[in-house]
Amino acid sequence: MTDIVTDLSAVHRPVAEARGLPNAHYVDPAVFAEERDAVLYGTWAGIGFAKDVPEPGDAFPVDFLGYPLVMVRDRAGAVRVFQNTCRHRGMILVEKPGRLRGMIRCPYHSWCYGLDGRLVATPHVGGPGRNTHEAVDRDTLGLIEVRAHVWRDVVFVNVSGDAPDFAEYAADVMARWAEFDQPLYFGGPESAFTLDVATNWKLAVENYCESYHLPWVHPGLNSYSRLEDHYNIEVPGAYSGQGTLVYRQFRGADGGTFPDFAGLSEKWNEGAEYIAFYPNVLFGVHRDHAFAIILEPKGLERTEEHVALYYPAPDTDPELRAQNAALWKTVFEEDVFVVEGMQRGRHGAGFDGGRFSPVMDGPTHNFHAWVARHVTAARNKGLAAE
Repeated sequence: MTDIVTDLSAVHRPVAEARGLPNAHYVDPAVFAEERDAVLYGTWAGIGFAKDVPEPGDAFPVDFLGYPLVMVRDRAGAVRVFQNTCRHRGMILVEKPGRLRGMIRCPYHSWCYGLDGRLVATPHVGGPGRNTHEAVDRDTLGLIEVRAHVWRDVVFVNVSGDAPDFAEYAADVMARWAEFDQPLYFGGPESAFTLDVATNWKLAVENYCESYHLPWVHPGLNSYSRLEDHYNIEVPGAYSGQGTLVYRQFRGADGGTFPDFAGLSEKWNEGAEYIAFYPNVLFGVHRDHAFAIILEPKGLERTEEHVALYYPAPDTDPELRAQNAALWKTVFEEDVFVVEGMQRGRHGAGFDGGRFSPVMDGPTHNFHAWVARHVTAARNKGLAAE
């Protein structure tokens, strides 16, 4: 537990009475570490995209707030996540994304692991030319595997190992978007980009899940998808966000469109939804494309936003995809000054967490309350163990 125990009682109150998370949750290193363990390691957090390990043998290392992980596509085609640490002397195994030569080889002493994590070779471990030793039991020295699940191409992990099964954890949002449970096709290099933002990762979640800011921050978007055309999405303990009733299907400069996802109900003809799936993944769905954003905390006051766009078919027009990605990049860049400004504002000692509009800020309060609940539960668990 951190020595700085913030008072979260006001966060737990109903939205009309509540205050937001105290400043320390955005600017204090000790509280940041506490949240890392309780919220990011203790639940199902997004660490990468399955698209980045497309073929068996592909590997992609991830530094998840100091915890070394590596995503690997195994021979059966499944994405698995292992601790990126050799069981011999703790060497980092995979330094850069790329194709493995059939196994994971430690560059230090050449201990080798299969794509399923099994330790399969220990050269000279018993002396020159002797590749076995009775004291080195390969069956017990495989890579440490981390619970992982892929949904909508996002690779989620539960570092602590004690969260509910992902199917239970995500049951509500899976049911809500059951119509979109069909193949997704990544749009290729022109359909991915990363924004490096000087903010705590939570502020990016808070901004994304509400439509209140649209008239002032996104005037172009608001010109046709107005504030009054939006509705709040709030599922306590799971996710929150916003929906629009007037999604305008994307059209290229020549009037071309993307194909629709198959079999959608009429709701999606002119509707779209944008959900912050706690803790750190943002999703958007439309009739003709979808996106996912992984918020990667790079420190207390820095976040990388990794954006990837997906389509209903594998052969969509590359020029159209590039135009669509450019449009979304413009929208997301418009938010940067807001989340960075809120981050700087959290250094104002007199700020008390702020108040919420009971009508407009429900999705944001829902997220604050979720963070507070997980932090409080971890504190109570720590006290019980003392």
